[in-house]
Amino acid sequence: MISVRPHRFPSLQRLQAAQGSSSEAPLSAEAYQQGWDSGHGDGHAEGLSRGEAAGFSEGHAAGLAQGEAEARLAALARFDEKAALMELLLQQVQRASDDFQLALRQEVVDLVAKVAKQVIRCELTLQPVQLLALVDETLAATSQTNTSVAVHLNAEECQRVIELAPERAARWQLVADPNLAPGECRIRSAEMEADAGCMQRLDLCMDQLSGQLVGEMAKVAP
Repeated sequence: MISVRPHRFPSLQRLQAAQGSSSEAPLSAEAYQQGWDSGHGDGHAEGLSRGEAAGFSEGHAAGLAQGEAEARLAALARFDEKAALMELLLQQVQRASDDFQLALRQEVVDLVAKVAKQVIRCELTLQPVQLLALVDETLAATSQTNTSVAVHLNAEECQRVIELAPERAARWQLVADPNLAPGECRIRSAEMEADAGCMQRLDLCMDQLSGQLVGEMAKVAP
């Protein structure tokens, strides 16, 4: 058979008295110093940790902003340098294109002049009497009479004009001039001297054509 023994709990008054006496006991100097040192150390460690975290965050943000600004300035400087180089290249390309166009137009003018001279020579070879029409046009622009002038022609063309149109050749004093090229014609009198040749008129036409094609291009060229 199991025996049971009653247990007596301490009274509430005694427990409260014991707790009151222990809490009201003064701290010793050693315990106070330990508490101070512990609190100081914990506060210092926590403050250092928070300061390091805050300083790292601020430093990282400032360094990132500075790095971005420096990278942006460097990129802009490189862009300006490349843009200036590209502008120079474009100017050189434009100048080369203008020079090519100018040379091409001059070649066209020269080619037209060569072809025109060949056509004129062939035409005069077949019909040298056409030079007399040029003489009529030139005299019509002056106050000279047909009988007071001397018409100088290339020696070969002068002979053929006399042979092919003797009645028209008799209207003027035709002079065979060995110094004149085929197609050339000089009208001379005591008061005036005029050039009525084909080549002189062709040269005037080519000068006008060159002025239109080449001269305008030269004005716009840099």
